[in-house]
Amino acid sequence: MIFEMRTYLMKPGSIPKVEELFGAALPARAKLSRFAGFWRTEVGTLNQIIHIWPYKDMNERDQIRAEAVRSGVWPPKMAEFILEMESKILHPAPFSPPFDPGEHGALYEFRTYTYNPGAIPKVIEAWKPLVAARSAISPLVFAGFSDIGALNQWVHVWAYKNMADRETRRAQAMKPGQWPPPRPDGVNLLKQENCFAVPASWSPLR
Repeated sequence: MIFEMRTYLMKPGSIPKVEELFGAALPARAKLSRFAGFWRTEVGTLNQIIHIWPYKDMNERDQIRAEAVRSGVWPPKMAEFILEMESKILHPAPFSPPFDPGEHGALYEFRTYTYNPGAIPKVIEAWKPLVAARSAISPLVFAGFSDIGALNQWVHVWAYKNMADRETRRAQAMKPGQWPPPRPDGVNLLKQENCFAVPASWSPLR
């Protein structure tokens, strides 16, 4: 399975209208393939929306997207508000939840780490024995790596009730030997980014 993560930068002040238009168009589009979730950013780069689509593979993605356009059910009529668009294809780690629908909290943290080429398999092995205990403290929503778009990225998404809950649970998790995972030899962490995003009321993940 692959996941397409699409991030759009919208005009300031347009997010409420964009959520309305996207939400109105979604039921028809969701008949063609599963929709994972929709968020708007609150901390980090503002006026962004993030929406995630699972597919079996790239062939299924291409077929469904073509059918959505051909039938006229997609995209939502919000082009006038879009300033920038970014898409990346993510492969889940073996231990990653598959963005299943659920209610986990009002705040989602999207963390993106960029590593040196060839490091991702070692990152997965370092995470594997520790992630279950870390997820028991706060839900891991997804962990995986980029395959199309910016490469050598490790994307992990965590859910919290609010920012205070996030600070409390991260403090619980940050213990030597428990979290964060050790960095194996030959693994260089080149860049770290994060943003906090709020799910729409109609998002399958919220």
